[in-house]
Amino acid sequence: MIEELLPPEAVGEDTFDDAPATTLFPEEEALLARAVDKRRREFTTVRACARTAFARLGVAPAPLLRGERGAPIWPDGIVGSMTHCDGYRASAVARSRDVQTIGIDAEPNGPLPDGVLGAVSRPEERAWLTDLLAADSGVRWDRLLFSAKESVYKAWFPLTRRWLDFEGASITVDPEAGTFSAALTVPPPQVDGRPLTGFTGRWLVRDGLILTAISVVRSPS
Repeated sequence: MIEELLPPEAVGEDTFDDAPATTLFPEEEALLARAVDKRRREFTTVRACARTAFARLGVAPAPLLRGERGAPIWPDGIVGSMTHCDGYRASAVARSRDVQTIGIDAEPNGPLPDGVLGAVSRPEERAWLTDLLAADSGVRWDRLLFSAKESVYKAWFPLTRRWLDFEGASITVDPEAGTFSAALTVPPPQVDGRPLTGFTGRWLVRDGLILTAISVVRSPS
């Protein structure tokens, strides 16, 4: 499903099942020394997705370790993003010559826990959420908002190496087009000589899941 939200320059792989036969690199195994079974299965399967995507790009398998703030360390020349939730794992990758950054997220299509919406949303976001939730479309727009903000952060951090909290982006959703926009509310950093003021992304709701994705494709030279 995730590939439906990606541009042609990127490759996505996902699965609804864990991959028990997957062999990790020793460096990856070291990260799981004290992991419980659930964490091990998530970690292993999402990396299996990434390495399948690598193969489609013609990239050799490589260990995927954790860097600053837990962000994945991708092989040279590769950008990507990984996500997992109950019953779903996914990875999206591209060559950095084609795509600047990718951020993906998956969430269950259910309401946010009590108290979370107020912590992750801005007043203008809660205004449009009220109208959409009242329409009873079957989409949990509060959870979609949360997912979009997760994708924003995953796309933002590789470009800036800076923290961005939930207040740092204001999301608007197009319920008909399956797209969303994120206007940054922090001073815009310079990325490749241009101010970064926001992102656009796509979303999908299917099989009890909400998926969101941001891909910033490089302009032709």
